[in-house]
Amino acid sequence: MDFLLIITAICVLCTLFGYINARWMKLPGVVGIMVLSIVVSVLAVFASRLFPAAAVFLSRLSGAVDFSKILLDVMLGFMLFAGALQSDVPKLRKNVRGILWLSTLSVMISALAFATLLWLGLTFFDRSPPFIYCLLFGALISPTDAIAASALLKTSRVPDNLRTIIHGESLFNDGIGIVLFFIFLDLTVSADNVLSLKGITTLVLREIIGGMAAGLIFGYLSNQMMRRMKVFEDIVMLSLSLVLVLSVCGSMFHFSVPLAVVCAGLLIADSSFDQRKIGGMHGSLEKIWELLDGLLNTILFLLLGFQMVSVSVDGLSLLGGIGVIAILLFSRMLSIAAPIRLLRDRLKLHASSIKILTWGGLRGGISVALALSLPDSPYRPFIISGSFFIVVFSVVVQGLSFNRVINRWI
Repeated sequence: MDFLLIITAICVLCTLFGYINARWMKLPGVVGIMVLSIVVSVLAVFASRLFPAAAVFLSRLSGAVDFSKILLDVMLGFMLFAGALQSDVPKLRKNVRGILWLSTLSVMISALAFATLLWLGLTFFDRSPPFIYCLLFGALISPTDAIAASALLKTSRVPDNLRTIIHGESLFNDGIGIVLFFIFLDLTVSADNVLSLKGITTLVLREIIGGMAAGLIFGYLSNQMMRRMKVFEDIVMLSLSLVLVLSVCGSMFHFSVPLAVVCAGLLIADSSFDQRKIGGMHGSLEKIWELLDGLLNTILFLLLGFQMVSVSVDGLSLLGGIGVIAILLFSRMLSIAAPIRLLRDRLKLHASSIKILTWGGLRGGISVALALSLPDSPYRPFIISGSFFIVVFSVVVQGLSFNRVINRWI
């Protein structure tokens, strides 16, 4: 399919679905667009005999767009940088303990708990896969999604400190989750399912420390250049170039691009502009990136909905989807309850926060993209369909009911 035709089709469908949602459905923007794209995909599959041309077009469009590559290699860096740039850095500092715990150890606890419960459940039904594939599934589905969280927080009434923690956690745990994902992925392809301690240490240091160092170095250099720029267009171009350079360097030197762009964005958000000299340029730059973030969000959720074409749905997969949703919610609650119970005073969180953080931990396109990037194996279809069911439930059910949960539990 021609590149211009793909771009045109995506833009037209985003516009059309946005209008239908605003005119009749009145759901939060990206949620409505994703729901419509899923509905259209399902109708195209089941009504292919009645509307063969539409079914073929959607199938070709879905096949022509490499969702995993576009999101992980292109869109993710821009969207995480936009989220970091719009962050209130002083508030993040005040809640740094809770954010660090939830974005690191809680992700690991959740991934391990999810993998263990999934393996036990499948074993009970005589369908036990190798445990390493359960860990792989847990690693890609446990981190909350910064993009979905950003869309949620814009319309929520969550208390300020919890808003900051949810936002900060979602910015950082993508990087941690992706590192875990690649560790377990390497284990699945190794001959004896074993990696050396040296290999794991090297991977972690390169991905996490390397990513954070690259983000801070390039962010600092960009910060110094911005201080000396007087033309707003040059500042915008520099910020775009920063994300692109970090994305390219990340693929070349194999460090975590999500962590790099988040660190760079937070550094610029914290100290880049001298308001006495540049006036309102900082706010204008945030508005530009907020607009770009909104456009990319719309495209992302449209493409995410169209991935329904590649997901096989039957009674068994639907039952499995319900099961993995329940397991993930329990694992998320367990990973949050442990630190809050043990470190309640230090984390400045109450027991009631467990329910809110559990229900507010949305999953998004990154989980589906990682699942689609898996090499062929007997367990790949189950991981893809399970990830898709979790993401749809997370965005539609958890996202739309989040304010009711807040009103009930606060």
